[in-house]
Amino acid sequence: MTIHFAAARDAAKSPVARALQRPDTPAACNDNGTGENHDLLLRAALRHFSEFGLGAPHEARERARAAFFGGDRKSYDWWREICRLLDKQLAQDLGPEGIAGLIDDLR
Repeated sequence: MTIHFAAARDAAKSPVARALQRPDTPAACNDNGTGENHDLLLRAALRHFSEFGLGAPHEARERARAAFFGGDRKSYDWWREICRLLDKQLAQDLGPEGIAGLIDDLR
């Protein structure tokens, strides 16, 4: 009778061990804020979206621009963050480069 040696499998390479592992679940996209201020902004953004629908990011951007040119920094920051929560690409227009381009256009 011949004896065959079977070495123990490496647990990291075992198909059974890989099948039983829990998959890594990434966080949701909108779970990137922390604190009470984020919850307040998120509620305001959702309320704004319920009022204006798909045009809500554009409306928030226009309100941020109006606040910026009106000299109301606090209101500008508020509307910029709401716009960022609704549409990040659209909110990039409200950054320093976008506002500088608007000021140049007004000259």
